Amino acid sequence: MSFTGRLSTAVGLFLVAVALIIWALVSFLDPGNPGGYVNYTLGHSTGAPVDVNLQTVGAIGTGFGGHPTWVSYLQKDPTSGQWIHDTSMTLPADTVVHMTIDQYDSGSPLRNQEWGQVQGTIGGSATLNGKSYKVYNSYSGNGVGHTFAVPGLGVSVPLIGVNGNLPNICGQAPCGSLPHNVITFSFKTGAPGSYNWQCFVPCGLGYLYGNGGPMSTNNYMGGFLKVVA
Repeated sequence: MSFTGRLSTAVGLFLVAVALIIWALVSFLDPGNPGGYVNYTLGHSTGAPVDVNLQTVGAIGTGFGGHPTWVSYLQKDPTSGQWIHDTSMTLPADTVVHMTIDQYDSGSPLRNQEWGQVQGTIGGSATLNGKSYKVYNSYSGNGVGHTFAVPGLGVSVPLIGVNGNLPNICGQAPCGSLPHNVITFSFKTGAPGSYNWQCFVPCGLGYLYGNGGPMSTNNYMGGFLKVVA
């Protein structure tokens, strides 16, 4: 092959590589997830609160996508009542969101104890199985499994883990009556915009520092809030 031919091939491969990198970045930054955003504005009355229900699982299983061993969030569709593998939602602006998270995963001590503080919620607190808390010592009890954090709204809530030694820990989502903690809290959406939310507890087992895999893939340990007027 001539020099010109080799150069053309090299340039072509380089452009393909650049295109793949751009596609990967866009796919991560713009949810574009299967099923899109779950819409909580349909039929919503101005001033009324919105109820959102999530669950966290230690291994999502074979029913949702191609990563059965990955830790993940699921969201309950407010219309069908079914658990779906979709972590993005459309919410009305300046509206109170009542969040309920069914936490089925085990926990451990936090690398950064700041993540053990409840921040940005109404009243500055959350409830664990009906009992209010503002900070959780991750070196006590069963530790912290995950966090629900919306940096753009200043919201961060530690999700207390279940006992990992129990014989009936959920390993196939969606989980039902198996052991779990129920964490509730409320926050206000604020101005229209796009806000990412995520877990700050590195739980990508098998990836460098726990930050790969489900931690960096939409619909697993993070998603987006599209806040609309």
